[in-house]
Amino acid sequence: MNWLVGIAVLASVVFLFRPLRRMLFSDPALARFRAVLPDVSRTEQEALDAGTVWWDGELFRGRPDWQRLYAFPKPALTDAEQAFLDGPVDTLCDMLDDWEVSYELNDLPAHVWQFIRDEGFMGMIIPREFGGLGFSAFAHSEVIAKLATRSATATVTVMVPNSLGPAELLLHYGTDEQKHHYLPRLAKGLEIPCFALTGPDAGSDASSIPDLGIVCRDVHDGVDRLGIRLTWEKRYITLGPVATLLGLAFRLRDPDRLLGGEIDVGITLALIPTSHPGVVIGRRHFPLNGSFMNGPNSGRDVFIPIDWIVGGAARAGQGWRMLMECLAAGRSISLPSSCAGMAKLAARTTGAYGRIRTQFRMPVARFEGVDEALARIVGNTYVIDAARVMTAGAVDLGEKPSVISAIVKYHATELGRRVIDDAMDIHGGKGICLGPNNYLGRAYQQVPVAITVEGANILTRSMIIFGQGAMRCHPFVLREMAAARDADTARGSLAFDLALWGHIRHVSRNFVAALFHGLTGCRFARAPSGDPMARHVRELSRVAAAFAFTADVAMLVLGGSLKRREKLSARLGDVLAQLYLASCVLKRFADDGRPEADAPIVRWCLEDALHRAEEALAGVHRNLPGRLPRLAIRLAAFPLGRRLPPPDDRLGTTVARLATEASPTRDRLVRGMYVPSGEDDPIGRLELALALAPQAEALGAKLRAAVREGALHSADGDAQRDEAVRIGLLTVDEAELLERHRRLVRDCIMVDDFPRDIGRAAG
Repeated sequence: MNWLVGIAVLASVVFLFRPLRRMLFSDPALARFRAVLPDVSRTEQEALDAGTVWWDGELFRGRPDWQRLYAFPKPALTDAEQAFLDGPVDTLCDMLDDWEVSYELNDLPAHVWQFIRDEGFMGMIIPREFGGLGFSAFAHSEVIAKLATRSATATVTVMVPNSLGPAELLLHYGTDEQKHHYLPRLAKGLEIPCFALTGPDAGSDASSIPDLGIVCRDVHDGVDRLGIRLTWEKRYITLGPVATLLGLAFRLRDPDRLLGGEIDVGITLALIPTSHPGVVIGRRHFPLNGSFMNGPNSGRDVFIPIDWIVGGAARAGQGWRMLMECLAAGRSISLPSSCAGMAKLAARTTGAYGRIRTQFRMPVARFEGVDEALARIVGNTYVIDAARVMTAGAVDLGEKPSVISAIVKYHATELGRRVIDDAMDIHGGKGICLGPNNYLGRAYQQVPVAITVEGANILTRSMIIFGQGAMRCHPFVLREMAAARDADTARGSLAFDLALWGHIRHVSRNFVAALFHGLTGCRFARAPSGDPMARHVRELSRVAAAFAFTADVAMLVLGGSLKRREKLSARLGDVLAQLYLASCVLKRFADDGRPEADAPIVRWCLEDALHRAEEALAGVHRNLPGRLPRLAIRLAAFPLGRRLPPPDDRLGTTVARLATEASPTRDRLVRGMYVPSGEDDPIGRLELALALAPQAEALGAKLRAAVREGALHSADGDAQRDEAVRIGLLTVDEAELLERHRRLVRDCIMVDDFPRDIGRAAG
């Protein structure tokens, strides 16, 4: 035993005596680290530097502080924001007929366009001092989510000017002159903006923009000016065909050094009136029957003054950083909100349809296959909306969550796709026949648009979420990289030593925590007292520790090559994402006051997230090179060899039933949705049929029992109801209720039909 004590003492001396520690361990490790350090391009570095680290940093530490999560302020609307939602937003929703928009006009009606301009929808993010509404990110999100329950075209039309567009860029980077000229015009709808980033040769690799501007001098408005001669070709530009103000991203070069700096200035952003000579606004694209304006634009040798750069000449070359920071905020709101609205529409209508549509004398929602899909719809809708609200709240706290925005963009759109797929399956033929009475068909057609834009989902999952998160959110990696690149050798060595040994403690602590909690069934993991989801919180703490340890093992084994191992990177990103989504679910449940009736949905969401996280960890374990690293991961993540199962069937049935019954839980699930009233609207008709369903079902059962007992002799229909009234089995009011319910259900399940030549004009 003495030799063990000696080794322990020697190790302690080496560890505590920094010069010796650096000489024996840290400096050799630094040399090795520099050798394997991945190359980081200028644009990659700008992406890493953009944005902020928020709750994602807690998850990467492996020790999330759940009390801190619950302490974040609950997002709330001001009186003015609520009044806007209850007034102009509801009015706009009421004005919209999606069949007219998406089939008959392939555009918003002129009076709707005017209403959007007049009511300030295009200036929600613009401060009041410039004539805008000055709304919070949460209010912005609420508006988009509500519109998305009514019309995708109106949603996109409102969404784009308030997302990655000239207004956002001007607010953060514009000169005073640019702000005072453009922001009031944008707020009033006098200018319609678009932003042109993507082109035929720069899609996912948007940083390799081929569009080129050359700094030069030329005549503008009769005056010799310093400016830029631009050539570009862009496509997929939303609002492009109707835009009056074009935001343009291009690569700027200054061969004569007229700006006094480098020749290759870098990616730059400019604002160009579309009426400017040489600007070519192309025809429309037709994105999967979407009627929002979208199209190409181009220009060749177009001269613009240098002060048309966003922020002026001083911001030349800073475009990529500007885009990344604005995208972190905009991507946190636009697509998560629109997908939340779509999911709420699907959840509310599918739950009602499953209840009122019967086969074999039973609501189809009671069949286990439908029940299973309906549970997924409810659970995934809750997750999407929880992530939307929590992330918008982060933006209002001043965060620019670049990694989190990628998580919510990817998972809101993917979960939205699953929701609409399940909803279409349950609706069957009702869902696939387009027409004025189809409330799901256009959403089903257009969901791939959300999958594709603002960072294609395959790219986002396989390269961005963990690729940026590993360096941006890890408590030590960025510090180690900075130390390794420090030109001052002595300073870099000291900084690396401190970061390295902090990193070693971090890895060791997470391994021990994950192993211990795995062996003890998380009995000793921390969870806030009184939390009804304490068991799931403890499991999340264990998985977070296992994830943090696994991420470090993967980075150690693969080094810089990890960013090229996209499948492994994607799986690690999946774990991080599921931890974040589960956190959002917990936060929403707490902010709602933890209503007991909602607990089954919350449990379903948490169990689904934990199962998916462990499946992703298992995928890393199976595919990471080296027996020793795989053994370490198995011990940390699965010390007893078991994995958490998905939600069981009984829980799924309980969750599914919540969507088929009018209740406060159902209302909370889809809160913020625009729900039209009256029988003239297909959704209003569906709601009326659902409201009558419990009484109609009870009366129907009463009639069937009477038939079995021989008290009723008439077949189904009017004759049976008349006989039931004659013999006193039903009152007149009850018979009328049954007839009204029958008629409503009939109207709900019917689909539209058209003349034979509809195909000549159909979109």
